[in-house]
Amino acid sequence: QVQLVESGGGLVQPGGSLRLSCAASINLFRLYTMGWYRQAPGKQRELVAVVNSGGSTNYQESVKGRSAISRDNAKNTVYLQMDSLKPEDTAVYYCNAKLNTIEYWGQGTQVTVSS
Repeated sequence: QVQLVESGGGLVQPGGSLRLSCAASINLFRLYTMGWYRQAPGKQRELVAVVNSGGSTNYQESVKGRSAISRDNAKNTVYLQMDSLKPEDTAVYYCNAKLNTIEYWGQGTQVTVSS
């Protein structure tokens, strides 16, 4: 059974950092495009960052320069390093795996940025 398990969320002060991890139990993980999405209360889920099978990355404009997505294919894990966090980064962060028409989601991890 495919599972995406996120970890690393929590409460952090503005300007702080977090590193989210997503461990994926997926065959051929290396072929998947892996992404992080987030959903704030009352808002639609939005893309934060993605990394494809070749290692190319894309970021939402609001997190560029202060976030880094990476993957470790040996560990079937994708990471999201977030620095200089702002209150508007508060959301549930979801891990996503996509390969052609196949798509999986994790359960999400809460990130709260507040003093």
